[in-house]
Amino acid sequence: MTAVHSVAIVGSGVAGLAAAIQLAKAGIEVDLFEAKPELSTLGSGITLQGNALRVFDSLGVWEDVQAAGYPFVGLNLRAPGPGAPIVAALPDVKSGGPDYPSTMGMSRPDLARILVEHAEAEGARLHYGAKVTGLEQAEDGVTLDIDGAPRGPFDLVIGADGLNSTVRDLIGIETKPEPTGMGIWRTFVSRPASVESSELYYGGPVYIAGYTPTGEDTMYAFLVEKAQDRFGVSDEEATRIMLEESRAYDGPWNDIRADLEAGATANYTWFTKHVVEEPWNRGRVVVIGDAAHSCPPTIAQGAAQGLEDAFVLTELLVERDTLDQGLWDAFHARRLPRAKAVVEASTQLGQWQIDGDRDADAGGLIFGIAQRMAEPA
Repeated sequence: MTAVHSVAIVGSGVAGLAAAIQLAKAGIEVDLFEAKPELSTLGSGITLQGNALRVFDSLGVWEDVQAAGYPFVGLNLRAPGPGAPIVAALPDVKSGGPDYPSTMGMSRPDLARILVEHAEAEGARLHYGAKVTGLEQAEDGVTLDIDGAPRGPFDLVIGADGLNSTVRDLIGIETKPEPTGMGIWRTFVSRPASVESSELYYGGPVYIAGYTPTGEDTMYAFLVEKAQDRFGVSDEEATRIMLEESRAYDGPWNDIRADLEAGATANYTWFTKHVVEEPWNRGRVVVIGDAAHSCPPTIAQGAAQGLEDAFVLTELLVERDTLDQGLWDAFHARRLPRAKAVVEASTQLGQWQIDGDRDADAGGLIFGIAQRMAEPA
C-alpha cells in the first residue's frame, strides 16, 4: 500500500526526475510535465558531492552516472598571479559514505539524459512542451491545467520546476529567490592533464575563479564576480569578458583561455538564495528542489539537496498508506533544517568574499557542512 496512486511532477530537473524514478519503481502512476519542448542538451558541468551519489545509487542510476562522470578527491585553493601556487589542499569528506567517491564532476546534459532514460524505463510518462497554467485542488485530488487543458485528477502534484516555480506561485507561496550580489560566468572546456580535482582561486579581479573536471577530456570553468546586468551581451562579448577577467589567473587558466579563444562559449547567471519556511506543501501540492530552496554553488550542494528532497519525499509516500499531516511533518522535519543549513553556509561563504573578510574560516565552514551531509538525510 502506498500513500498515493497517481502523481504529477512539474519540471524535469534532477529533483523531478529522481522523484519520477522512485515513484514509478514503486508502481505509482507518474506523469511528468516539462514546459520546454525537448530535453535540454545545453549546459556546462555540475559538481556532485558524495551524498548526491548515495541517492543516485538508491535510484538505481549510479553505475551509469559513475561511467559518465569524473570522480576525484580533495579541493585545492590557489593564489592568483604568476605560477598560481597552491596555498591549501583541503581534504574531502566522503559525505556519501565509504562506497562512493567524495566528489564527482560531470556534464549536466549527460546527467539529464541518464535520469530521463531511467525514468522512462521505469514507466514514468514524460510530456514535453507541456506548460502548467493552473491547478485546482479538491479533497481527494488535484487537477492541472496544461496549456489551458485539464489533466488529472492526481493524488499529488510535486512542483520541481526550479527557481521561478509556477507551482510555487499557484499555491500561494510568496517566498522567492533573492540575488546575493554575485554573478557567475561558466564555460565548458577541455581538461588539461594537470587538473585532477576542483581548484579555487580567491582574490584578484573577481571573487572566485575555479574549475572542476567532468570527464577524461572535459571540465567546466567559472568566474564569480559582482552581479552585473550581463544578460543582453552577445556570445562574442561574453567570451571576451571571461577572457579579460581571467587574465590574472595562471596555471590551468592558460589552457582555459586557449579554448575560449578557439570558440568555447560562456554563459552568465546570478547567484540567488531562498528557503521556503515550513510547510512546503499546500494540501496535495508540494514544492521541492530549487522551487523550495536555492543557494550559491559555493559548497556544491544545490543538486544534492534537491535529490535528497525527492528521495525523502518518495520514501515516505511509498512506506506510508495515507497522505496525511503526519507524513508532511516527517518530511519537513527531515528536510527543512538540512536544506536551511546548506543555504545559510553557502550564502555566508559568498558574503565573506563580498565583504573582503580575510580572516573568515572558509575551509572550516566547507568541511563542517560536508561532515553534516555525511549523515543520511
